[in-house]
Amino acid sequence: MSEPLLVAREGAVSIVTLNRPASKNALSPALVDALGPALEREAGDEAVRAIVLTGAGGAFCSGADLKAGIIDDPDLMNHLDARMDSFHRITRAIIGAPKPVLAAVDGPAVGFGCDLALACDLRIITEGAYFQEKFVKIGLMPDGGGTFFLPRLVGLGKALELMYSGEAVRGEEAARIGLASRVVPADALMTEALAWATTLSKGPPMAHRLMKAAVWASFAATPDDALRRERDGQLQCLRSADAMEGVVAWMQRREPSFSGR
Repeated sequence: MSEPLLVAREGAVSIVTLNRPASKNALSPALVDALGPALEREAGDEAVRAIVLTGAGGAFCSGADLKAGIIDDPDLMNHLDARMDSFHRITRAIIGAPKPVLAAVDGPAVGFGCDLALACDLRIITEGAYFQEKFVKIGLMPDGGGTFFLPRLVGLGKALELMYSGEAVRGEEAARIGLASRVVPADALMTEALAWATTLSKGPPMAHRLMKAAVWASFAATPDDALRRERDGQLQCLRSADAMEGVVAWMQRREPSFSGR
């Protein structure tokens, strides 16, 4: 039986692949239990400068595998809260990663799979990819951060429309409304995702970490809070070896080599 999660390295890029293609990478208990810790490890590894999260077999993630959840754990309904915490560990690992996290999406990103992609910093998708907050179709609501991410990406009205209807948003339309940054052919997805992630991995780690933390903190902050955070972060950057390297490289008309210090 194949591993439900694969982790590989391409230089300073970590590629985390959901590997249950027969179920369109539905999140079984085993996959959930592997994914959160794996993302935390990659996020904490200084050799990793960027993370690509993707799915095998032409699908990103079809959401929680309810059938596998019940078969593996007949007593599931009696400890749903603990199980949900395991799912939320994944979302928190992505948000808390002090480096860029890029979702490479082909096929369905549905339910929690949709929220998983939306939690990432950036999304590159294929023409056949689609996002669907399908929870309402079975009497549920988004539970992976969708109520937070969607309004910030597409606006309040459109977010509620997508959650109320449970309808899918596909390819170019997903990019047009802000759910994705780039749309590429399916056979070019991983090539383009790795090229983008490699470019990101060559950026200044300290600046990436500080700007990501500042952006997330801004949602619960006043403009003055944001300015104070930017001031503190920028002073750290200005005093860093990376800033000196960036200036010297610019003067010498070469690409900088950032160390994260």
